[in-house]
Amino acid sequence: MAEILLIEDNPGDIMLTKEAFKECSHSHNITAFKDGIEALKYLRKEEIYNNAGVPDLILLDLNLPRKDGRELLAEIKADSTLKTIPVIVLSTSKNEKDILTSYELKANCYICKPVELENFINIILEIERFWLNTVRLPDYRKFI
Repeated sequence: MAEILLIEDNPGDIMLTKEAFKECSHSHNITAFKDGIEALKYLRKEEIYNNAGVPDLILLDLNLPRKDGRELLAEIKADSTLKTIPVIVLSTSKNEKDILTSYELKANCYICKPVELENFINIILEIERFWLNTVRLPDYRKFI
């Protein structure tokens, strides 16, 4: 079972993502945050999150309150204990500048969220297939 950190401010997209992961071949534990500040506290095991798990994968929206996804991505990839966790930017933005900036900040990939439910479910299934079944990821729990 993979630990997935979902950082998304839209409650509907959080629910939709969790429902889409239920269609996957394996069960996954999904922890969701609606802003970048709380997500970073979780990742760094600060304050109330001192017993937080270590995600195998981070799904990150760009447009977040308090600390947007670009800032958060830069901080994750600059942190020596977090930088190897794969970060998938999952955004509605098709703006070329957002895509380029995400890769410059070392996002592992950028996926445009489709508006159609079936296409969104297919995207989540592909994320699971590639990132959680095909790719070999380290067991972060042993290192962080």
